[in-house]
This record gives sequence, C-alpha cells and structure tokens, in this order.
Amino acid sequence: MSAATRALGALLLALLCPAALPAAPPPLLISAAAALRDACESLGAEFEAATGIPVQFNFGATGKLAAQIEQGAPVDLLLAADTAAPRRLEALGLALPGSLAVYARGRLALWWRTGGGLDFGALRDLDRSEVRRIALADPRLAPYGLAAQQALQAEGLWERLQLRLVFAENVAQALQYAETGNVEAALVALSLCRQAQGRWIVVPAELHQPLDQALVLVRDSPRVREARSFAAFLLGPQGQVTLRSFGYEVPDR
Repeated sequence: MSAATRALGALLLALLCPAALPAAPPPLLISAAAALRDACESLGAEFEAATGIPVQFNFGATGKLAAQIEQGAPVDLLLAADTAAPRRLEALGLALPGSLAVYARGRLALWWRTGGGLDFGALRDLDRSEVRRIALADPRLAPYGLAAQQALQAEGLWERLQLRLVFAENVAQALQYAETGNVEAALVALSLCRQAQGRWIVVPAELHQPLDQALVLVRDSPRVREARSFAAFLLGPQGQVTLRSFGYEVPDR
C-alpha cells in the first residue's frame, strides 16, 4: 500500500469516526427546602448561565432532606428552610466547617383559591364554619409547618382547629391540596404563592419565630468548589435580588 493510499485511508477514518466530544460535567446536586421550589427554577438557570455549571435540585421538607444527608445521600449542598438542620449537620461533622450561612428570611402566608366562595382577611377567619379543612406542612419535618403551628397557637386557634387540619409532607404539597380544592385554605411559604393561581395574605411575622433559612456545604461532596460557587452566587447581589422577587427578605447577618 502506497503512502498516499495510507494517508487517504487515515483521512477517511477521521471523517467517519470524529473524536468524541468532551463529556458534560456532572450536575451540582442541591437538596432544597420545598419553599424554594419556584425560586430555584430562576436561580438554577441564572447560575448555570453565569458559570456553565449545571444544577440538579431535590426538593422536600428540610427535616427529611437533612436526614437523607445523615444517611449518606450524595448531596453537595443543602438549602434549608431553617438554621437548625444545618447546625445539626455541623454538630454531626457532616458539614464543611465554616460553610454555614443564612441566605434569606422567609414569610408565612395563608393561601386560598379564587372562585371558591371564600375570602380571608386574617388567620382568625379560619375558624369560620364553612372552612372545613386547612392544610399545612408537618411541623415535625418542615419549618414552615412549625411556623404555622406557632401562628395558630398565638391566635388561640391550634386546639380549636385540630380536627380540620390536614398535614402535608412539605409546603409545596400543602399548597397543592389547596390548589386542587381538597382543602379550603393552606398555610404555606409566601415564596410559592406568586406562581399559584389564587389569593393570599401574609401572616404577621410576630406570630411565629423568624424563618431564617441557612445553607451548608456537605463535607464529603466531591464538588466543593462548585458548591462554594453556588453559595457565593446565592449570597451575592444577583441571587438576593431573585430571592426578593419571590417574597424573601434579606436577613440580618
């Protein structure tokens, strides 16, 4: 075989079998409180556009997400709806030292469907006879559920409404119960209300403990640098503007 024939064969082989494209980087795995569901759609897209780092979110009740990390779930970063769960991970040695930071303060809201024949001006309106069922997240797992319990207790309604309360796994599920008409109203995160088709009132902040929300990096994460980048983005100007647009407040740091 001549040199020219060999060269032509090599060229044809190169054209028919192009070099493999570089593999896409694995996504950053973030466990996020269900209250962040809508906000994280925007935050994830903004962060990926700015850095090229893909993000995958796992949403749920904060207590459940923290328990998954304790059991070895392959998570890079936790965005909790409280500060207690991140501090517990710190105490257990599962968090990267010095990575805990409060990124937002949430607000609790009472949400109901439009066209359902009901209207609410205050939490006390939940005690009306036509309100048969009220959804809230399980206070044992979800910080917003605990805040809802505290608010109802502060208004003297917790015991009175016990037989009408429907406990959801997280605030997103509580909102779904109200959206589908399975309950007349739901106590949920304000951050979820703006995307839902309904009405709401914000629960006075003095009726419950502040809903300070903290993040923490998981100690054994193989993507610590990327997780730090997302944390810095969330705490930075662009991330904070996006959080405010969903009803979050900037916390005292």
